[in-house]
Amino acid sequence: MSNPIGASWRRLRAATWARSLEFMRDRSAVSWNVIFPVFLVLGLGYVFSGPGQPLFKVAVLAPEGTVLSARLHPMLGTPQVQFYLEPEREAAIHKVQLQRTDMLIDLTSADGRYWINTQSPRGKVLEQLLRGAGGPPLTRQLTSGAETRYVDWVTPGVLGMNIMFACLFGIGYVIVRYRKSGYLKRLNATPLRAFEFLLAQLFSRLVLIVIINSAVFTACRLLLHLRMEGSYWNLLLLVVLAIFSMIAMGLVVSARISSEELAGGILNVIATPMMVLCGVFFSIDGAPRLLQFAAQLFPLTHLIEGARAIMLDGATLAQIAPHLLALAAMSVIYLVVGAMLFKWRQG
Repeated sequence: MSNPIGASWRRLRAATWARSLEFMRDRSAVSWNVIFPVFLVLGLGYVFSGPGQPLFKVAVLAPEGTVLSARLHPMLGTPQVQFYLEPEREAAIHKVQLQRTDMLIDLTSADGRYWINTQSPRGKVLEQLLRGAGGPPLTRQLTSGAETRYVDWVTPGVLGMNIMFACLFGIGYVIVRYRKSGYLKRLNATPLRAFEFLLAQLFSRLVLIVIINSAVFTACRLLLHLRMEGSYWNLLLLVVLAIFSMIAMGLVVSARISSEELAGGILNVIATPMMVLCGVFFSIDGAPRLLQFAAQLFPLTHLIEGARAIMLDGATLAQIAPHLLALAAMSVIYLVVGAMLFKWRQG
């Protein structure tokens, strides 16, 4: 009597290997996945190595519900500066240290204080604006610890964006093309099950993306001397889960669609908000709470925030556990939904 588990494993392995070979034979696609993120990171590192982001962003410690205006302090009436409330002092100071925020103003204490990053040119400009604004004097405070370059902060976002495109479009277009060409119809005549086919696509893409982006990360680390405070194994675990989740998301999109144009449009509708809301190039601190909540629904947000916590703060496995759990839950949901919606034929 044949072993059904063994037969299923052989089918899964054969489908995974076939898809991997198909991708590796496409030299232009492999080259693009390697070269594009390296040049993008190098370009951003050059452009933003000087003054950094042009928009001033200042965090303010004040009671919840406080309306930030010049009535509290004349500095808050400066139109060129974005002010937003921060609930916790230590977290806000840490954001100043990482240059996610240019300045922190504390209006909750009797002896008002402000914090700037000594390595941030924007912080120094804001300090001059603060001195010229008048009002009650504030005591100067400096952040402590290692300073962070913008290129250290932005690189996880750039690599995460590259992973997102490779996952979504690498899976979505391929399966839609398979269905349109009739290849899936022929596979349906074999013993291969839908769930096995989807897992094969997922595992093939997962391994290739991990290998390619590991090489890209190594190159960026050596060329840009990127900061890495945490464990490489923790970072690898986070990346693998995020890739799994985003590939599963691509499977949901391609489960029934037969038109490549429609698939491309839907994938762009998904990818564009992820780029904007997930903090790829700039922090969303101070954005409306609804947008911050929406960002938590995307796997790219958890990948970028977790990677930055590991690389910049040396976060442990326990500290990034919320991101890992969110990615695991998304992976299961997307994979189950994709398997339920999947069909072999057009129409």
